Amino acid sequence: MKYVPLIWAGFWRKRARTVLTMLCIMTAFVLYGTLHGVTAGLDDVISRMSATRLRVMNRVNSIDSMPLAYKSQIEALPGVRKVAYYQTFVGYYQDPKNGIGVGAVGIDELLDVTPEVVLPVEQREAMKTNRTGAIVGRVLAEKYGWKIGDRVPIKSRVFPKSDGSYDWAFDIVGIYDYSKDFKDFQPDEMWINWDYFDEERRTRKKSYVLLFFVSVDSPEAAAGTSERIDAMFANSPSPTQTMNERDSLRQNLKRIGNINFLVRGIISAVFFTLLFVIGNTMRQSVRERIPELAVLKTYGFADGLIVTLVLAESLVLCLFSAALGIGIAATLFPTVMSSFGVGSLPLPLSVFAIGLAFATLLALVSALPPAWLAGRLKIVDALAVR
Repeated sequence: MKYVPLIWAGFWRKRARTVLTMLCIMTAFVLYGTLHGVTAGLDDVISRMSATRLRVMNRVNSIDSMPLAYKSQIEALPGVRKVAYYQTFVGYYQDPKNGIGVGAVGIDELLDVTPEVVLPVEQREAMKTNRTGAIVGRVLAEKYGWKIGDRVPIKSRVFPKSDGSYDWAFDIVGIYDYSKDFKDFQPDEMWINWDYFDEERRTRKKSYVLLFFVSVDSPEAAAGTSERIDAMFANSPSPTQTMNERDSLRQNLKRIGNINFLVRGIISAVFFTLLFVIGNTMRQSVRERIPELAVLKTYGFADGLIVTLVLAESLVLCLFSAALGIGIAATLFPTVMSSFGVGSLPLPLSVFAIGLAFATLLALVSALPPAWLAGRLKIVDALAVR
C-alpha cells in the first residue's frame, strides 16, 4: 500500500491526457460490452430454445404459406406428440408506427406445444368460446394499458375482411406470461382465433398457415422427424423445410449476416487501435519522468520495482476505465436486447470477466516496453535529462 501514492501521482501527472485516454478506453469498452453482450445474449436465448420443438415452414419462400391439411399428416408420424399452426396477421394499433405481432392460432394446440407459456385455465376457455377473443402478452398489455374485457381495434397491413375493410376488432379475454425459466423473454404478442380469422378474411388461399410447430418425443427424435416431414411433402406444391427452434433462430440470424464475425472484427480493430493509444500515453508519461525515476533509483528502488510501478499505473488506467465502460454497456444492454424482441436480458457476467481480462492484457502489453526502458535507466544518464 505504501506505493499507492506514487502510482496515483503518476496517474494524474497530466490530467487532461489521462482523462482523454480514459474516455478512449471507456468508449471502446462500451462498444465491446454492447456488441459482445448481444452475441452472448443471443447464444443464451438459443440455448434455452426447446430442442424437442420443430418449426415447419415453406421451403421455397419462408413467408409463403402451407395448407392446414398438413397438420393431420404430420400428427400421424411416429414420435410426434402435438402439432400447432400459426398465421401471422401483420397489423398495428392506432398508428402505423405501433406495429404489433399478431398471430392467428388454435389456442389449445399452441399452448400444448409451448409449455413455457403461463395462462390461467379460465382465460384459455374464454378464448375458445369467444370468436373475436384475443390473448395478449403482459408486456403488450402494459404498454397500451389494455385489460381483460377491452375491445381493441387492430388494422391489418395485409389481410382485408370479407367486406373489404382492413379494420379488425378483438376482445381481450386473457393475458399470458412466461414461466420463471423464461422470465427474460418478452410476452409481447397478440393471439387471435384462427377459425374466426380464416373465415372472415378475404383471400383465395383459405385454410393456409405460415408455420407449424411440432412437439416431438425427445431431442434425439428431432432430426429424424424433420427428415420425414420434409420427405412427405417434397413433391407437393408447398414443400417444407423443418428444423428445431435453435437451428431456425440461427438461420434467421445468418440472414442478417455473420454477426459473430462482424462483432469480432470490430472489437479486434478497436482493441488494436487502443493498444497504440495506451502505449503512447505510457511512453510519454515515462519519458517525462525520467529524472524522477532516476531519483527513485538513488533511494534504492530496484529495477524490478520501477517496472512494477509503471505496469501498475497502466493497470489502474485500463481497469478503471474498462470497468466504467462495461458498466455503461450493462445499463444500455437491456434496451438493446429488447429491440431484438427477446426481452430485457441483463448483460451476461462472462462479458464482465472477459472484458476485464482484455483490459489487463492491454495494460500489460502496451506498458511493458516503456516499463522495461524505465527499469534499465542509468542514474547518471537519467539525471542529465532536462
